[in-house]
Amino acid sequence: MEVTMNTTRVTEFILVGIPFLHHLHRIFFVIGLFVYMVVIMGNGFILVIVTFEPRLQTPMYIFLSNLALLEICYTTTVVPKLLQTFVQPRTKICFRCCLAQNFFYFTFGGSELLVLTAMSFDRYLAICKPLQYPVIMTKNVCIHLSLAAWYVSFVTLFFQCFVFWQMPFCGSNVVDNFFCDSAAMFGLVCTDTRISEFVGFLFAVLMIVVTLIFTVASYACIISTVMHIPSALGRKKAFSTCTSHLIAVCLLYGALIAMYVRPNVHSSSRITRVLAVLNTAFIPMLNPFIYTIRNSEVRNVIRNIIHKKRQLLNNDF
Repeated sequence: MEVTMNTTRVTEFILVGIPFLHHLHRIFFVIGLFVYMVVIMGNGFILVIVTFEPRLQTPMYIFLSNLALLEICYTTTVVPKLLQTFVQPRTKICFRCCLAQNFFYFTFGGSELLVLTAMSFDRYLAICKPLQYPVIMTKNVCIHLSLAAWYVSFVTLFFQCFVFWQMPFCGSNVVDNFFCDSAAMFGLVCTDTRISEFVGFLFAVLMIVVTLIFTVASYACIISTVMHIPSALGRKKAFSTCTSHLIAVCLLYGALIAMYVRPNVHSSSRITRVLAVLNTAFIPMLNPFIYTIRNSEVRNVIRNIIHKKRQLLNNDF
């Protein structure tokens, strides 16, 4: 810390981590490292096959590749420091690094919500407007929607975080969490933060609830359309194209609503931290399995890749 004119200015923060798990820190470090590696490899695999497989150059998979990239960035923003807290319970992080982590955590999270919303709109068009779908959801439109999701989240969070960065942090520098979450950091600001907290709460409501309403409305239309399909096989096929996305949406929004759509941002209960770990590590780990295991096109691409590799190995011998 630096001391100027009888005021202590914070130059670094200390992350408390997850104290109630410190007695099992070795086990959770191994588990966390494994989860992080699966997130990187699983989502990286989706990025690679969508990029290099011509059959997957469609809007749905372009959105999926964006989601995979966001999952990698989102997890990398938080999990390395989480792993460090298991090794070093009071982990230090520089002032600017903490603010950067806070900004990118919420930016990537907001972008992910917008991409998921775009994916629900894509499924709505594909099932409810099949004749207009190729005209409306072109590859260029898909790319522009993906870029818009990144841009809107970045700009919105930048101005909100810029105000947050101007606040005076003095006195205690102990962040009662495993990353620089706004909920924990507001308690370290030595000024009235009620307006900023209320603005943050409104942003969480707008970003989470509004995108959720849009997604739910899309799926309400999808379900209504699917139920009017005469054949059971047709209904099953239509639902199968949406199930993976719906599972991912339920997992993510469930955790986010429990964490952020509440007026009391200072809560640091055990359940909140467990939800934060679920949101930043386990959901990104599950998404590659959700989207590949339940997706026949991706499974076929994987089978073809394995088949070609076996042929090449047999030819070599």
